[in-house]
Amino acid sequence: MASWAALSPSIVEYFEGEDFYRCGYCKNESGSRSNGMWAHSMTVQDYQDLIDRGWRRSGKYVYKPVMNQTCCPQYTIRCRPLQFQPSKSHKKVLKKMLKFLAKGEISKGNCEDEPMEPTVEDAVSSDFGLINKLDIHCDLKTLNDDLKKSLESEEKKAKREESDEITHSQDMKEKLGSGEPSCSVKVHTAPQPGRGADLSKPPCRKAKEIRKERKRLKLMQQNPAGEREGFQAQCQPSSLLSPRTKSNQPKSLEDLIFESLPENASHKLEVRLVPVSFEDPEFKSSFSQSFSLYVKYQMAIHQDPPDECGKTEFTRFLCSSPLETENSPNGPDCGYGSFHQQYWLDGKIIAVGVIDILPYCVSSVYLYYDPDYSFLSLGVYSALREIAFTRQLHEKTPQLSYYYMGFYIHSCPKMKYKGQYRPSDLLCPETYVWVPIEQCLPSLDKSKYCRFNQDPEAVDEGRSKEPDRLQVFYKKAIMPYGVYKKQQRDPSEEAAVLQYAGLVGQACSERMLLFRN
Repeated sequence: MASWAALSPSIVEYFEGEDFYRCGYCKNESGSRSNGMWAHSMTVQDYQDLIDRGWRRSGKYVYKPVMNQTCCPQYTIRCRPLQFQPSKSHKKVLKKMLKFLAKGEISKGNCEDEPMEPTVEDAVSSDFGLINKLDIHCDLKTLNDDLKKSLESEEKKAKREESDEITHSQDMKEKLGSGEPSCSVKVHTAPQPGRGADLSKPPCRKAKEIRKERKRLKLMQQNPAGEREGFQAQCQPSSLLSPRTKSNQPKSLEDLIFESLPENASHKLEVRLVPVSFEDPEFKSSFSQSFSLYVKYQMAIHQDPPDECGKTEFTRFLCSSPLETENSPNGPDCGYGSFHQQYWLDGKIIAVGVIDILPYCVSSVYLYYDPDYSFLSLGVYSALREIAFTRQLHEKTPQLSYYYMGFYIHSCPKMKYKGQYRPSDLLCPETYVWVPIEQCLPSLDKSKYCRFNQDPEAVDEGRSKEPDRLQVFYKKAIMPYGVYKKQQRDPSEEAAVLQYAGLVGQACSERMLLFRN
């Protein structure tokens, strides 16, 4: 990465001190605080390292919230797409889109709000980390209460229609051992808030299922010699199971998204990946339509006045990127950089997802869509498409395996929906290590600002240790800060540079050029 990325160094202009401005979440007039810099140009590796230290870009402005002072702390959140399993609400959104495309059906009821706030059950069921904790053995002699409960939960969740449809535990064991998601294993469902369910007890089941289980266990006790034989029959390879049993395996995210449509489908949806560049003919030809959609979205959804969503604002916010387009032999075919993922329905753009493709992730920047199609829950649908897109890029570029969703704001109810895309991690604001979100939530319930790293001795390993090695761009010359500071007499200069070095870390401070005038 370094050999081809180093050809175009990042050039940034740091703004000394901290900015105080109106918070867009709690509406505090001066409660939001951050540090910021203007990126004249930036390599994708530098930006990757910056967002792994809590930075985020808006156009060419790159900012980092002052986490222990800002009114609504913003924690960087990333999803792990390789283990991602769509929740019930996610599947509803995908099926809703398929029905609309196939038959033109428009579902009634709440639209964008419906899947945004996940149930506790969905949040837990989609946590692959809990699945890995299940102790499953294909041996009845070691069958314990925990395994019985997981089998009961499995039967309840699968909602099988016939009593002879079974789960083959060998397939589950192989998937768990390989680290791949298991489609057939389910964890215990969590209680809905206020219901006071006991997680130590198995979930409630229908009387028919209870009778089935009792009969099965009774038969096992009466025929010890046949225990292993009967259970091995359940553990046979999937190729030996009936077609009906195989078809009952939960569909993958890709299966749900790319399910085939009838030839006479009512609508056609096409997703196009377009580089953010006015030199790109496709970006240029679709600019006018994309801009009109942005204005319609901002005015309808965010109630922006027309003068605040003009072409200048649109270009600066969503079309100007500091990221230099970079291509690597081992990188994705589309290259690295900033892109618009356009959703074309019957020949017109109904949504645009602004994304950055970086060395280790796809980073979501913004989404705007046609409010007339809010019934399709395009915010959730586009996030699921971007997760699937990350998995696709991973096939060619193995190190690209994360989906960054921006900031998670636990104190803002409208922004907590990002926590439903599991498994996911939050970035510790002090040591910059990733911590599974389920470990962070109890602390966030008690305090808006939290250090997620539980090791009190842990420190920021990437912190600035040798500030004199920081690279400065001054009077058209590049020099180490150790040389530059000998030419300066302003005492405030050193304070600003050291603050910058501490925020970007040692590695970025040595690669990026800090512009000084």
